Amino acid sequence: MTESPPIAAIIALGITQIIGYGTLYYSFSILAPDMSRDLGWPSEAIFGALSAALLIGGLMAPALGKWIDRFGAGRIMTAGSAIAAAALVACALAPGRISFVAALIGIEAASNLVQYGAAFALLVQIRPQAAQRSITYLTLIGGFASTIFWPITTMLHAEISWQQVYLVFAGLNFVICLPIHAVLSRQMRRNRVRSGKASPARRVEGTLAASARRMGFVLMAFSFSLQSLVSSAILVHMVPLLSGLGLGATAALVGTFFGPSQVLSRLTNMLFGVNLPPLKLAIIAATLMSAAVFLLIPTAPSVAGAIAFAVVFGLGNGLFSIVTGTLPLLLFGSDGYGKMQGRVMAARLIVSAVAPFALAYLIGSIGVVWSLALTLAAGVLAVLVLVVIGQLARNGSASEAAATQTSN
Repeated sequence: MTESPPIAAIIALGITQIIGYGTLYYSFSILAPDMSRDLGWPSEAIFGALSAALLIGGLMAPALGKWIDRFGAGRIMTAGSAIAAAALVACALAPGRISFVAALIGIEAASNLVQYGAAFALLVQIRPQAAQRSITYLTLIGGFASTIFWPITTMLHAEISWQQVYLVFAGLNFVICLPIHAVLSRQMRRNRVRSGKASPARRVEGTLAASARRMGFVLMAFSFSLQSLVSSAILVHMVPLLSGLGLGATAALVGTFFGPSQVLSRLTNMLFGVNLPPLKLAIIAATLMSAAVFLLIPTAPSVAGAIAFAVVFGLGNGLFSIVTGTLPLLLFGSDGYGKMQGRVMAARLIVSAVAPFALAYLIGSIGVVWSLALTLAAGVLAVLVLVVIGQLARNGSASEAAATQTSN
């Protein structure tokens, strides 16, 4: 009998994901100009500090993944909410640049403990056989983080300083997210006591043969890293890229089509893609992101072409968030899921930290069009790698079937 998704847990986690992404990620770009002014740093240095913090957070991710498997995702997320609150307070009260950067590193470390990677692991641990649908539902809710927190941050900052905004956000993490994570952690422990900690019926077996798993993981991490490179580079530079292609003042307006498209793709997948295998969904996501860049290059400076780019890129990026949780579960199963997520997250975060600077350098060196062409090449390569993973899975299944027939 197929397990149903834990709706109450998904809604509760959805609330914490909106707050987690909104306070720890999306608010930064709005508050950065005043951070720059108060610290006496150019804005490039502020974003450089963020990239350094992301890089360090990426290096920490494998250890965090092991902790999730060892102690349970609920406990880790509870601790993460406390660390997030403390790091936001430390950032707000930082007396100088060094302490500010240290607090920023704390924020990025906390992000790994409370955002999608940990939340996906918690859903796998709560109800493994329903985890694929649960992850889809969660990303649909979490997709509203930017829509909600960009205006909230802007309105708050119009009335109070960035330090006070961070103090308010620290309160949200401590008063709302921490209790929710604690309740989910306690409930998960109770469920394990009732049903037995290692009930084999609740495990999800991976589809990749044991002999293909090492290669499969390397290929999956490589493809995800390429897609993260495309995603982070384009998102950070979306408005400057569109302006550089001749769209001028309309570039910012075009960028607003991205967020709703992310939510639309997740909603469409939830309603009509229930039976779509995660590998096919991953190929679709990577193809859409590549197609968006391909659309932009020849159509610029057409506004219609730019809008098509923003919509298609948003559709692909929205699905990409889902497959980073569901594809590892499909290929490798639920055992050691937290550790696996930590290793994949490390590669993705490191690439995401470097990508914006790499694209900025390329734009300055070879121009916008050639930079987009190289970005497109990375996206196409990600698609091809996913196709290879599919072939690897089919070969492994054929080999196992042949071995079974031989033994019989």
